[in-house]
Amino acid sequence: MTTALLLAHGAGGTARSNFASVIPLLARTRPVFWADFPGSGATPRADGPLELDDLADRLVAAAGVERFAVVGYSLGCAVAVRAASRYPERVTGLVLTAGCARIDDATRARTTEWRRLLAAGDPAELARFVMSVVLGEPFRREMTDEQVEGFLEIVALTTPPGVVEQVELVERVDLTAELPAVRVPTLVIGTKHDRLITPATTRALADAIPGARWAELDSGHAPALEATAEWVRLIAEFVDGPDFTAPSRT
Repeated sequence: MTTALLLAHGAGGTARSNFASVIPLLARTRPVFWADFPGSGATPRADGPLELDDLADRLVAAAGVERFAVVGYSLGCAVAVRAASRYPERVTGLVLTAGCARIDDATRARTTEWRRLLAAGDPAELARFVMSVVLGEPFRREMTDEQVEGFLEIVALTTPPGVVEQVELVERVDLTAELPAVRVPTLVIGTKHDRLITPATTRALADAIPGARWAELDSGHAPALEATAEWVRLIAEFVDGPDFTAPSRT
């Protein structure tokens, strides 16, 4: 029997944009559900600061089955962990990609610049910055000029209105105290060429969760674009594997 999945997206994205290429592949063999956080997709923007508890509640409410594993990406990793702690009877496992327990100084410098550019209101400059931190350098070098221009245009046109609140939440999140209490099987996936969330902080996330497994993608902060097939393989093999009910470190 395959495991149902609930997808938690990252700051500045939507479930469909962050998981666009993997949803059809995962949905071939299992139910897949997701929710857009306030200010993303069709979800109205929040009136004030975002809170992890609320995002976790919104996410779990979108699940169409009683039990499921949560696949978190970037900010979605924190939402996934909080969902597991708030709904232990429903969350059967976690797959956490390109996340961290809390951001380090390098990532904070990038989120500060991100917020500055959002306030400046220049979509083209913002798009260039997003590309510089989201795409891994090996992948970026292989892009044609036309692909670069297309990517920049998409980013400029699709930045969600709630990105400001989402980035501010990234800066406030600190899961350090709750990670040792995670008791569901967990796979943490690092992104080797990540320039937004430093790979060392993702590794530290894995080390803080009892029994968490570790894997790494040869990608930057955009695994759905840079390493689609491998990301899907890691997710599916973990949640459908014989050891899914018994977490162990590798």
